Formats: sequence, C-alpha cells, structure tokens
Amino acid sequence: MKVFNSYTNKLEEFIPMDGNKVKMYVCGPTVYDNAHLGHARCYITWDILYRYLKFRGYDVTYCRNVTDVDDKILKKSEAENKTPEEVSKYWYGKFSDSMKALNNLKPDIEPFATKTLGEMISIVKDLINKDYAYEIDGDVYFRVSKFPQYGMLSKQPIDSLVSGARVEVGDRKENPLDFTLWKRDEKFGYNSPWGKGRPGWHIECSAMNRKHLGKTIDIHAGGADLIFPHHENEIAQSECANGCKFVNYWMHNGFVTINKEKMSKSLGNFLTVDDLLKSYDANTIRFFILTNHYRMPVEFSDEALQSASAGVKRMLNAKQTKINEEFDISTTEEYKQFVEAMDEDLNTSKALAVLFDLANKANKDVENAFTILYKLASVLGFSFEKAQLSEDELKEKLIQVSKELEKNYESMDEIINDRKQARTDKNWEVADKIRIALDNVGIILKDSKEGTIWETK
Repeated sequence: MKVFNSYTNKLEEFIPMDGNKVKMYVCGPTVYDNAHLGHARCYITWDILYRYLKFRGYDVTYCRNVTDVDDKILKKSEAENKTPEEVSKYWYGKFSDSMKALNNLKPDIEPFATKTLGEMISIVKDLINKDYAYEIDGDVYFRVSKFPQYGMLSKQPIDSLVSGARVEVGDRKENPLDFTLWKRDEKFGYNSPWGKGRPGWHIECSAMNRKHLGKTIDIHAGGADLIFPHHENEIAQSECANGCKFVNYWMHNGFVTINKEKMSKSLGNFLTVDDLLKSYDANTIRFFILTNHYRMPVEFSDEALQSASAGVKRMLNAKQTKINEEFDISTTEEYKQFVEAMDEDLNTSKALAVLFDLANKANKDVENAFTILYKLASVLGFSFEKAQLSEDELKEKLIQVSKELEKNYESMDEIINDRKQARTDKNWEVADKIRIALDNVGIILKDSKEGTIWETK
C-alpha cells in the first residue's frame, strides 16, 4: 500500500512502526457551529482510510480530537450568555449527529482539549526547560529559530517566512514567527505555572497525540489548510519536547471550493451538512466526494451532486440477493482490482469503477456478485439501507402527492390501496399517475406476492 506523504512530497510504501498496529490521528473540529461540506470532505476521507486500513488487516487506533476551548467558542458564549462548556457541549452533539448522518465511524479515541490540560502544561514546561520556549507576563511562546527544520512540511524556508512575517503593534515576541503555546487569560483561563491562561491551539494536538498515541505516530491527517501554521507548529513543539520524530506519514485532503474559492465559514460561502442532507442522502454526498482524488480540490455544485445521486442509484439499486457470508471475496478478480486501486494512495474513483462493474454483474445474476459489491461498498462507507423518513418528512411528501393527484391522502396505505384498485380496474393511467407522483417526491413502490411496500430512493 502506497500513500502520499506531504512531508516528503512523495508516494511512499506504507510501513507501520509496530507490525500491523497503526496509530492514526486526525485534527478534529472546533465545536462552535454547524459542520459544513468542507468538514464532510475531510472526515469522510479519513473515515475511508480508517475503514480501508482495517479491511486490509491492520489493527488501527484512530484518534480525532475535539477543540472545546477557543476564541470563537468564548465569543459565542458571551454573545449567547452561556458558559463556554454549554456552547461546546451543544455543538459537539450537533457535530456528532452530522458525522453519524454521513455514515462516518466514530474514532476509537475522541479526546477533549479541556480534559488534556495537564499534558499541555507538562509539554510547555519541558519546552521552557529545554530553552525552546520563553514566558512574558503569562504568555508563553515557542522559539522557532531553535528548530532548523521549521518550514519543511509547508516547504517554506525560515528565511522567507521571516521576511514575510508581519510584526503587530505591541508584539513582545523575540521573533515574529514565534507562536503561542500558552495564552494569558484572567477571565476564562485555567490555573498554570504562568498564572491563569489557556492553551494555544497548536499545543492541544501535540498533547492529545502524546497522551493517547505516544511520542511518535504512524499517520497524522487533516485538511490542506492546516499544513501551515498548525501542523508545522505541531512538528516543531512535539519534536523539541519529545526528542524524537513526531509523525511518519503526513496526509492532507484538498479543499472544497465554490466558484473556485475555498469553502470556509470566514468567507461565508459554506453549506452545512444538515442543509445538504435535506436534498441529498449520505450515500450521494459520499459518492460526490469519492469521485475525486482526496488530495485534489472538489468544486461543489448542484449539478455535481445530482450526477453523484445518479451514480449512487446505479450502484445501490443493483439486484440484491442474500449475502453469502461463507464466500471468500479475496479470491476474486474484483477484490484484486479494488485493492490495487485503494493501495494506490486511495484511488477511490478507480475503486468506484469496480463497484459499477459488480452492480452490472449483479443485475445479470452473476453468482456472488452482489455479495462482493456489498462488502466492497461497505469499505467505502456506503449503506444499502434505505433512509427512514421522519413523521414530518412523510407528512410533507403526502401533502405534495395529494396536490399533484388532487386528493387528500393522510397515509401511504391510502395511496397504495388506490393504486391497487386502479390496477385491478386496469386503469393504467391512474396507476401510472400515482407512481409518477410518488417518484417525484423520492418514494418508490415495490410489488411482490406478499403485497406492495414503499421505500425512499
């Protein structure tokens, strides 16, 4: 298996440090607002990596942090007259619901920044003692000049960074590149050897990595926007504090763009996961993201998502048969093609082509084709279960169907009975109108000897 290492800018053979055990860390959310499509792209990408590594037999420990202490959280807590804990707890719940709705697996470890303060303070103390950091009136800064490798991840030499750095008025740092490890904060701060304060953002991830995974890990992943300064700073402070290499493979996913601009909350051009799920199901959003290579930018548009929706239907509407649990899919050509694609730095578009081929074979009743399709599609996080409608969602669809058919329907049973009567009367025009009206709101009817059932597309 080969992955692209952002640190070396090369495709490298993936070799874990400890046999088949893999330590994997992904930068998690700052919980103060809704998750958006950019978050969906990031966490679906690393959910796929997690699933695939496990599929290939690795024993993976996946850690994804939660930043629950931050300027944005504090600002929101003041605006809403709530405690920072109330704000972060509420938005963490919303984030978790969004990730579940996207069919992302929960990480093995999900640490909170506020629960790792002791480890952060310990690392900062180590850095001060080793002369890599200094304190000024309760603020602690990292000395970038003491770490010659600074800029290696972002491919920016220190000299060019220094020349481009802005010096703020009243800045007391020794060097404009020096970054905050601990920030003085009398109002919201926590007790520390330097007075009341709170951690800088970068130190949080270094501390949670060291506490839960160890001083050196196999994979550190996140969005490309985190390369500088966040991941660059993580490397500097971790390697100086621990005296060893921090990460063996750095992996980064590309941006989601709208009109060629990166989607972000600061630009105000973001779409929330909840809003997206009102129009498209999780399979469609996942398919849209996986048709592009994870390192490339993804341009969002309704047309692209509609195209993804058609692709999902083509794949998941394959003729289903009972899963043959005894069948060893690893002996098949499709398995080999799928693994070959995914071993090529997670080439999900090639992997999807294998799934399409299997869907075609399933429709032609090729033996075990659906079993292979089901198992390989699950590795990419696709669900063959139809989404269930809430009472309010079903009521809204019944209102739309009632308008189109000019009759007041209060349940699906009434509609199914009307269609059954029309078919009995050989009134095919009415039967077709009912089918089309339901199709327009995303409901399909399936007839069998036992009767007619309905499900969402």
